[in-house]
Amino acid sequence: MMFRGRGTRGSGRTTGRGRRAAGAPVQPAPVEPAGPAEPVGPPPVLVIDAIGRKCPIPIIWLAERIREVPVGEVVAVLADDVAARTDVPAWCRMKSQEFVREETLSRGWAFHIRRCY
Repeated sequence: MMFRGRGTRGSGRTTGRGRRAAGAPVQPAPVEPAGPAEPVGPPPVLVIDAIGRKCPIPIIWLAERIREVPVGEVVAVLADDVAARTDVPAWCRMKSQEFVREETLSRGWAFHIRRCY
């Protein structure tokens, strides 16, 4: 036995939760420009170079050195361990610091964190 929904299949128009309303135009996905993006935001006051170090070393160094930066300023952590891509934003949420952005570098990433307190 097969269940059939209320809408017509393949019409592209559906109703209900999480669906497009009848007659709603289909919008194409935005196209991002090719190539590296220009850095956005203020430059970091402190850069912590943890390239070549495995997590949790970048987090430990960040936790130790963030006190050197005035409140409201930005710290950049350079890391090439893929675990840092989840660990740094998670540390920011846990410690109530603002995760500003992640930049892709030729080797690894630069994580920008704004000190909130």
